[in-house]
Amino acid sequence: MHSIILMGPPGSGKSTVGKHLSKELGLSFIDTDRLIEDKEGRSISEIFLADGEGGFRAIEKEIVLDVLKMEDCVIALGGGSVLDLDVQRELSECADVVFLDVSISNAAPRVGFNKERPLLMGNPRQQWLQLMEKRREIYESLATRTVSTDNRKPNEVAHEIAQGVRK
Repeated sequence: MHSIILMGPPGSGKSTVGKHLSKELGLSFIDTDRLIEDKEGRSISEIFLADGEGGFRAIEKEIVLDVLKMEDCVIALGGGSVLDLDVQRELSECADVVFLDVSISNAAPRVGFNKERPLLMGNPRQQWLQLMEKRREIYESLATRTVSTDNRKPNEVAHEIAQGVRK
């Protein structure tokens, strides 16, 4: 079986839905943000502070490109990983790329707009809206399907995705 890739903005549920989905399908789960933190031995916020966004994106790109070669797993991508053109090219070759769409009203309580999300510092709601303005078109163009997570439990979203995989 090919891998199922989950992408979307902060608060869309990539990690939580991914865990449920991997369990339902009996596949391993990979969260690229966790891989980055494990490899670097520091949090994403710490990487951003020390190396800047460019430094973080270079690390992220290397890890994401490696992970996208894996099969038989559920992969949750960091929301901004799709900004890289090489990552976009790889994703365009993948059979099952799911855009987990979410509204700001549903994302806000999930992420809490805290300091662990460096791109949402300052005015978190405004930052999130600007981020989505830049990324929505990319998410939509790369997705083989889009699933809304608004007002839904993670296991419900995972089950819908799993049903589409089994067809």
